[in-house]
Amino acid sequence: MKSRTIRPANLIFFQSDNHARQVLGCYGHAIVRTPHLDRIAFNGVRFADAYCASPLCCPARAAIATGRYPHQTGFWDNAIAYDGSVPSWMHRLREQGHTVVAIGKLHFRSSADDNGFTQEIVPMHLHEGRGAVKNLLRGYDAEPRCENGSRWDLYAARSGEGSTHYQDYDCTVTARAIEWLRSHARASNKPWILLVSYACPHPPFTVPRRLLDLYPERDMPLPVRFRPGERPGHPALEFLRATDGMQEMTDEAMLRRVAAAYFGLITFMDEQVGAVLKAAEELGLLRTTRIAYTSDHGELFGAQGLFGKKNLYEGAVGVPLLLAGPSVPCGRVVRQFVSHVDLFPTLIESAGARPAPEDRTLPGISLWPAVRGGEAARLAFAEYHAQGSRAGAFMLREGKLKLVYHVGMPPQLFDLEADPDETRDLIADAESVTVAGDPAEAARRLERRLRAILDPEDADRRAKADQRAKVESWGGVDEVAQADQILFTPPPGVSKEEAWALGERPAGSGGAVTG
Repeated sequence: MKSRTIRPANLIFFQSDNHARQVLGCYGHAIVRTPHLDRIAFNGVRFADAYCASPLCCPARAAIATGRYPHQTGFWDNAIAYDGSVPSWMHRLREQGHTVVAIGKLHFRSSADDNGFTQEIVPMHLHEGRGAVKNLLRGYDAEPRCENGSRWDLYAARSGEGSTHYQDYDCTVTARAIEWLRSHARASNKPWILLVSYACPHPPFTVPRRLLDLYPERDMPLPVRFRPGERPGHPALEFLRATDGMQEMTDEAMLRRVAAAYFGLITFMDEQVGAVLKAAEELGLLRTTRIAYTSDHGELFGAQGLFGKKNLYEGAVGVPLLLAGPSVPCGRVVRQFVSHVDLFPTLIESAGARPAPEDRTLPGISLWPAVRGGEAARLAFAEYHAQGSRAGAFMLREGKLKLVYHVGMPPQLFDLEADPDETRDLIADAESVTVAGDPAEAARRLERRLRAILDPEDADRRAKADQRAKVESWGGVDEVAQADQILFTPPPGVSKEEAWALGERPAGSGGAVTG
């Protein structure tokens, strides 16, 4: 369906980090409080099945910027990050005279690159311009294990009461966004785009008491299949657990505390969104300004015996996506599968800009026809080539069936209609043939469709070759093996020593909404 002409409008584009799709009120979560994001959904469109291109910060954000998947750009991981060398939707809009401003976390290589923005305000990029170089050693099948317990402790020990530099940073992002709206929003004769990008709810899940009190630990749900003996034992997942230093999940009280703190951090981020929306409303901007929200990837917080992302379960690869404002109907739910790569053509059209001829072959499509009711059946695709993976992994979803193809390892197949929590791998379950036809044949059919998109083995080889080349550029294997094990990227002006001791900070205001 060809989209009808839409009225060009300004856009406030909110992004967060590490927000799983299912953990919002508007997506049906019964506990978490997200009133401001829910308001966007109520006044606009909620995309029920949106996916990131890769469940890790840098490759996911590169795909949002470029409208291309990692295998098309070579931005594979958290050390080979977006560097402006591939045209972004920001470049395209700026070239046509639009003001495109970013405030907050970008997680590209550097502000020294031309990333396409008119201005970057308090940007957060790769740590020291290098990022997680140690994990590039996967290209040699030599990625080191996290043996000091720091990745486990990031969740198991640090989740709870306190405050973090990330919350301080996000309050600054909010304040600077409000300041920009007050000073510049009426100064342009063309629609502008303001990207407001938060670091939360990325771990550590250390939050003020006022937010933890919203989520009594006794009421928190336990994750699915976390216990030893019930968690999935696929070799790709066992390799990830070993590389990340995951321990046996037997402490239910700890898991409930992790959930409570994660939910509190989501509510904190929602408050920041609400403060910016309040300012925009007071300035009379909402009549001419669209609002969008997404996150770079999700978070399992214990499900499947895993913390974090770095896998292709729905909790990690599924993302929220909301759109409201002029030309957007109220209260619509789009059930067509959509991807972050669809944002490039969607944002170009939203601003009333012309697509560049070379962008007509991008894998994504404008979402405006779906917004207007013209939904179509599509495949959903994602891939992963980074930290904690022995080999490339690829997701293809068609209807209710979802294939996860692992190079050199058995595939996984899930029926998301019958099993939305992905507790039953139909390939591994010998009895599934009686309830789902022949799973092996379904997997072969979906693999053929996957291979129509790319050659998985070739993508795996190219990713590892690029990672080896990057290692050599940083001095070789011995030099890179001595690098820091990056737990998370410090915000601007904060040393890694300060940032990585975040969980030790005493409790403070930790998130008073500014502006």
